[in-house]
Amino acid sequence: MREPTMLHRLAAEFIGTFWLVLGGCGAAVFAANPSEGISGGIGFLAVALAFGLTVLTGVYAFGTISGGHFNPAVTLGAALARRVEWKALPGYWIVQVAGGLVAGLVILWVAKGKKGWTATGNMAANGFGEHSPGGYSLAAVIVAEIVLTGMFLLVILGSTDNRAPKGFAGLSIGLTLTLIHLISIPISNTSVNPARSTGVAFFNGDGAQAQLWVFWSARRSRASPTPTCSAAMRNSRTVLRATTPWRTPLPLDR
Repeated sequence: MREPTMLHRLAAEFIGTFWLVLGGCGAAVFAANPSEGISGGIGFLAVALAFGLTVLTGVYAFGTISGGHFNPAVTLGAALARRVEWKALPGYWIVQVAGGLVAGLVILWVAKGKKGWTATGNMAANGFGEHSPGGYSLAAVIVAEIVLTGMFLLVILGSTDNRAPKGFAGLSIGLTLTLIHLISIPISNTSVNPARSTGVAFFNGDGAQAQLWVFWSARRSRASPTPTCSAAMRNSRTVLRATTPWRTPLPLDR
């Protein structure tokens, strides 16, 4: 099979991030809350599952093309682990944010079709303080985002290592994202992904844009290697040098 071009990879990242934001945030906007005469609302559990399912399906659909990152923090972690070349980062980040914004626009357009609905405060935006679902402080949100994204990256690196069981990376990554949402939806509405945060913040209003800096500025900290992560990255680089080319995509790279 011919190796994907950069255009193919960027298109896959755009569509995958679009799918993540549409599926996850769309579930939160359209179905999370009770709707009289229609449903009792799917709640936090199902919203968390929706985010996990979007990543699971996206990884299997697009992982062999782009690596299936759909997340600027994952792309940065992949570069640190030498799973993607550094020169690809700007393009990946641009299309990831663009995919999230287009998904946010689709959610907004569809949701406005419901009489009486308003976007202000209802677009599943991330935040702290009065914009946190549980009223958590800025410090609490920062710690939660750094720890949970770090764990997410460790699971991704381990699941995609050449020594891990083949074919299960998407399942492991999707379930991990589900667990992360179960933990942190009450804290920050769960970001662990600056593109997801950006995709809905500009349509949400209510101060969401002013709090975006938290989820972007923490990106470097979240993707920076801890001692444990550094060891995992070194092991991954060893395997990749021996068995795979430099530009091999991340999740399904075996």
